[in-house]
Amino acid sequence: MAEVVLRERFADAGLADQVVVDSTGISDEEHGNPIDRRARAVLVERGYPAAPDHRARRVRASDLTSRDLVLAMTSAHAQALRRLGGDDRVQMYRSFDPAAPVGRAEHALDVEDPWYGGSADFEACLAQLEAAADGIVAYVRKVL
Repeated sequence: MAEVVLRERFADAGLADQVVVDSTGISDEEHGNPIDRRARAVLVERGYPAAPDHRARRVRASDLTSRDLVLAMTSAHAQALRRLGGDDRVQMYRSFDPAAPVGRAEHALDVEDPWYGGSADFEACLAQLEAAADGIVAYVRKVL
């Protein structure tokens, strides 16, 4: 969902041709699977594209070395990405949300995982993703 949201926000900001947005997982259990049907439904309901070509894949060290910014959804993901070589490029996705908690442990910035929930959980997750998206775009615009 974050990939879809960020692609749209970067396009709206006129940066789509300057920024590469992709998503990966830290495990390969979903490798090759399309976007979750519940995530797709919530995205489409909110006016986002359905992402029909998206396929899950596991992150590789080469992904990290070729990126200027790596966004982690949870502190556990951030730790795994840093061990894989992400180092200072890894930042918590929600750290760009101006309303997110500050000055607390990194796990306070975890994006809620909707996987075992229902539609309301996917909607809550999407709200967290949207809340940080403009901050990410602003950060990237400044870096460019």
